[in-house]
Amino acid sequence: MEKIRIIIIEDEAPARDLIKHYLKDLDSIEIIAECGDGFSALKSISALKPDLVFLDIQMPRLTGIELLEVLTEKPEVIFTTAYDQFALKAFELNAVDYLLKPFAKRRFLNAVEKAIEKIRSGAGNKVPANELLAKKPEPSSPVNRIVVRKGNAINLIPVEQIRYVEAQDDYIMIYHAAGKAMKQQTMKFYEDNLPKSDFVRIHRSYIVRVEEINKIEPYGKDNHVAVLKSGDKLPISRSGYKQLKEELNF
Repeated sequence: MEKIRIIIIEDEAPARDLIKHYLKDLDSIEIIAECGDGFSALKSISALKPDLVFLDIQMPRLTGIELLEVLTEKPEVIFTTAYDQFALKAFELNAVDYLLKPFAKRRFLNAVEKAIEKIRSGAGNKVPANELLAKKPEPSSPVNRIVVRKGNAINLIPVEQIRYVEAQDDYIMIYHAAGKAMKQQTMKFYEDNLPKSDFVRIHRSYIVRVEEINKIEPYGKDNHVAVLKSGDKLPISRSGYKQLKEELNF
């Protein structure tokens, strides 16, 4: 029987060593890589296609959640973290388990047994990881950056560089200071999580940074468009116009 191939993704060496120590007597698994940050983890997962990953959430450069956002493969996931704010909704990401540090060996091995059983039975989730993020735990405060993948490159777009967001079928186009980027996400996510003091939804297909609006012009009967500093013109719905009037005090 083939061994379960595992990658350990954890920024602290002692935590990686503890996981390896707990796994050392299990003949059914094989550790194929260790990663100390999200970027190296992305490369390893893409190249090695593991069956299971142990994934810390709070890591430098790219968090565990951001890593899941840009993965196209979907290994099984056991979260390992010192933070419990994601625990209640962890299983909505179809994680096998969620281990809160410090975790005991018996608790750890129970999680591994569940993962092995799920993988061996063929009951694992084959949905690409980024499609599961519509269900991801919502942050407790507005996001401060957006992670996008273009080919093999990962770009981190600071929220302060976003000019506006446009809905395009099942995707979102993010227009920012350095260009534009496409991401599979919902308008609702951005409406809920971009800073409300800076952004307003002016149309079902557009969310715009208020300070990017140069002027508002009439367009036909009872319609308006927002003219941005860039020269782009975005349609404004009636509800969006009402929100703008409240935001801009006109």
